[in-house]
Amino acid sequence: MLFAETVAAGNGMTLSKQPRDTLAIPRWLYLATGGATIGASALLASFVTDRAFIRYLHSWSVPGPRIDDWRTPVVWIGCGLGIVVLGLAVYLGVTGPQLPTASFTILVTFVVVRAGLPMLTYLGGNLWPVLNPWRGIVSLLPTGFRTYPEGLARWPAVGGLLLLVWVEVIFPVSTIPSVLSIAILGYSVVTIAGAVLVGPNAWFGNADPLSVLFRFFGAVAPVKRRDGKLTVKLPGSDLTDADVITDTSDVAFVIALIWELTYSGFITTQTGAATIETLVSLSNIGVGAVQIRAILIYTLLFVSGYVVFFGAYWYAGVLSRRRTGTYITAKRIAFRFAPSLLAIAAGYHLAHYTGLAVSLSPALGMAIVSPLSPPANPLTLSPPGWFEGLSIAYVLVGHLLAIWAAHATAYELFSSRLVAIRSQYPFIVVMIGYTVISLWILSLPGATPPYLP
Repeated sequence: MLFAETVAAGNGMTLSKQPRDTLAIPRWLYLATGGATIGASALLASFVTDRAFIRYLHSWSVPGPRIDDWRTPVVWIGCGLGIVVLGLAVYLGVTGPQLPTASFTILVTFVVVRAGLPMLTYLGGNLWPVLNPWRGIVSLLPTGFRTYPEGLARWPAVGGLLLLVWVEVIFPVSTIPSVLSIAILGYSVVTIAGAVLVGPNAWFGNADPLSVLFRFFGAVAPVKRRDGKLTVKLPGSDLTDADVITDTSDVAFVIALIWELTYSGFITTQTGAATIETLVSLSNIGVGAVQIRAILIYTLLFVSGYVVFFGAYWYAGVLSRRRTGTYITAKRIAFRFAPSLLAIAAGYHLAHYTGLAVSLSPALGMAIVSPLSPPANPLTLSPPGWFEGLSIAYVLVGHLLAIWAAHATAYELFSSRLVAIRSQYPFIVVMIGYTVISLWILSLPGATPPYLP
């Protein structure tokens, strides 16, 4: 069975439907091992108490070539390329082939924008400001008719990200290119109108979910732009900076990055599908009403799960302040530890989308070479079974990097070594919980989300 032989409704992850193998060890042992790995790493990190050494690791860097001299032409070329791809995606979604694995629109959206570009961002640096087609379009228009309300912070981006994920789940954007084309066109209208109204810097810095997503993922990357030069640092070095998270909306956005991948993974498993079917079957109503109820249940699970994830992290900040008795507020503690969660989000994303990117890469290449007439039966790959082991490794590595970033943050935030160690305990518990949930989802057999069109 090909790894991506068909497309199911639900989200971009269902572009690949290879069933997972049954675990060779008891699930409880598998989950306990994953949780114990995170706990043990936190214990080991607590033995590193030399502040100078921790500061050295996070400040170490290797300067690269100067890029300011050729940044402007690269930006124009990148934006031009982005505009061309955006136009083709909207046009071919309506006029091109409607087979998902042959559609330029679907492959570019899910393999490139949903999977590939975030990987490139947290592994190599943020290129989205160069490729953003909407910024390129807005640069040709008059802008700045209104001032962006500072009180909104990044809340529009939080709502936008959650809305995009909800649309990806409920509507067949991963199965019907014309539906995806309409969604892209709608997103383009809102983005261009917003950027024209309040100015591109304010809109793309605060309200546009894609731009905020890539900016946060860029904080994990080892490649940075500093003083007009490319600089190579250790991965996650900037996660201890106080200016990464500056508002409650930033925390909400980071939690949304973690939850949306957890939710998407859960509803595409047999357990998730059975849960949806059980909740829907509680009501004896007609077929049409059942579909409406199913959408409400999908939405309720999505919103309630996000509230639980956000509440668990925020309460960890409250507990951290209680345990340490510090004068630092729980809000500030939550702000400072939140960047470490970006490493977890990157690990989750890599675990969920590596297989999809690899399996559909030949089909993407064919669609790019011949976007107007791609082959009727595009080539797809079937990754070996050890790819599942890579997914587990990506989750664990993301959590281990998060543990270290939280440890380094604690030593920057608190003057007492004992207080610095104790402040991490509530967040470590939350991270272990995230780890166990994610590993549990990866251990479940896959399935198509029920009741969706």
